[in-house]
Amino acid sequence: MASQIATLTTKADGSMEGVFATLRVNAPIAVLPNANKSRDDAPDYRIVNKRTGFEIGAGWYRISPRTGAEYLSVKLEAPEIGVIFGNVATAPGGDESKKVILWNDPN
Repeated sequence: MASQIATLTTKADGSMEGVFATLRVNAPIAVLPNANKSRDDAPDYRIVNKRTGFEIGAGWYRISPRTGAEYLSVKLEAPEIGVIFGNVATAPGGDESKKVILWNDPN
């Protein structure tokens, strides 16, 4: 079962801002397009804590092998949470400017 761990709002410049929240963390985040990709495997997005400016994650565009649809896969990492992998999806309600990060428990 997927758990929602962040709510985001898409901005006109392609960035997203919102809140990353778990039982241990509640932090304002920004998901910023990586305009200076130096390699093909570099992240498409950087995720930063808006309070500290520290980078806490990254995101890469992927293609679903099942549906062929493009989606954004993210990795978040901090001492408080370890490593979390998730996907960005449209928030319930269908408003394309509202997004969520969903985490699937690997267990």
